[in-house]
Amino acid sequence: MSDLPDGRSASARLSDAKLPVRVLLAYALPAAPLAALGLPLYSLVPTYYTETLGVPIATAGWVILLIRLFDAISDPLVGYAADRMDPAFGRRRLLFLMSLPVAALAAVMLYWPAETAGAGWLGFWGCVVSLGFTMVMVPYSAWGAELVGDYHGRTRLSAFRETFTLIGTLIAIVLPFAIGFEQKGLSGLAVLGIVVGLGLLILGGLTVRMVPEPENRTQERLSLPDALRFLASNKPFLRLVLAYFLNGLANGIPATLFLYFVSARLGLPEMRGPLLFLYFLCAIGGVPLASACATRFGKHRTWSVAMLVACAVFLLAPLLPPGSLYGFGTICVVTGILLGFDLALPPSIQADVIDADTAVSGEQRGGFYFAAWGLATKLSLAIGAGLVFPILSAAGFDPAAGADNSADALFALAALYAWVPVALKLCAIALMWTFPLDERMQRQLREAIVPTA
Repeated sequence: MSDLPDGRSASARLSDAKLPVRVLLAYALPAAPLAALGLPLYSLVPTYYTETLGVPIATAGWVILLIRLFDAISDPLVGYAADRMDPAFGRRRLLFLMSLPVAALAAVMLYWPAETAGAGWLGFWGCVVSLGFTMVMVPYSAWGAELVGDYHGRTRLSAFRETFTLIGTLIAIVLPFAIGFEQKGLSGLAVLGIVVGLGLLILGGLTVRMVPEPENRTQERLSLPDALRFLASNKPFLRLVLAYFLNGLANGIPATLFLYFVSARLGLPEMRGPLLFLYFLCAIGGVPLASACATRFGKHRTWSVAMLVACAVFLLAPLLPPGSLYGFGTICVVTGILLGFDLALPPSIQADVIDADTAVSGEQRGGFYFAAWGLATKLSLAIGAGLVFPILSAAGFDPAAGADNSADALFALAALYAWVPVALKLCAIALMWTFPLDERMQRQLREAIVPTA
């Protein structure tokens, strides 16, 4: 691949064929440091800044929410710019390559804060991390969606990428807890920031060298008002993005509260790292299972059933008595496997929804769409933190290690951790169960976009 200056002729041959494993692997590798960059902002960073650096829990929640409001402005601009670029080097590859140093620097600064860092440091470098993540993730996601046009081939590519996403997630869990999460200075979180920065630069560079630029199927350029009009009229997109937001919020709330739930509600602070590791380790097994089920039953129906099973299992979490290591461990195993479905299937469906826009509008706008989905993900996670932290604070919950919390405070923690996400997932299931874009319709869309295919 590297002997083709822009990779376009290679991508034309591969767009509707089965990608070689070496290309899939080269494309998937940066997903590991990207996951290790994104996850801590919602799960580990709030805990570190509140427990170790002393930032008040309600303040941390509001800062995270403000970071997401910043995203509401920056993400669409990045997505729009990503689609307007068309350099000889490749519009997806160039923006991806240029953004790697920004994300790498931000990871080191946010995850290795000064010992006197407070809410201001969290807010500034949190915004830079979020911007850098978007600048890398938007072209990266659009790159993958445009490399493959086949309905099931997209699920295969998504499965490769999300497997490395989970590997990066496990690294993000192991390093902070193995080295030490509590101390200031060069903590495990700081080491994670250094590893993420180096991983982005090295693995991202390898991807740029080995993966071809996808064919640009744009037939005409749309003005921004027309682009927004076509987006607003894309009914499969509106349905999917709402379900994606609700499910993201349902996943983001437990992710934010996991460490607190295990420590305060279950009384197992020493098991926080192992249980979180178990959860994401099981998700690796869920990714190929999701791919196999989607091939047999279709993507949207498979995803809906997985969410429904997750609801049934997660309902039990608040009913567990303190010290229920094996009971909660079982919940982690089952919901971890089902997380593989959440990771592998929606990105594949997203690529199909972009086809619905391209066939009608004439412009291939993967960057714009993935920026919208990325914003939905960030907003769902931020709203989760912005809502649950003040609610916990109002309920009298004290996040400090060993704090003596009241029964009412612990009940509020348990209900927010499990029952609120179940209600949100049920709404997402209602939206996706009869989703209209199936394999037959997607094939018709591809024929309209690539008539010679």
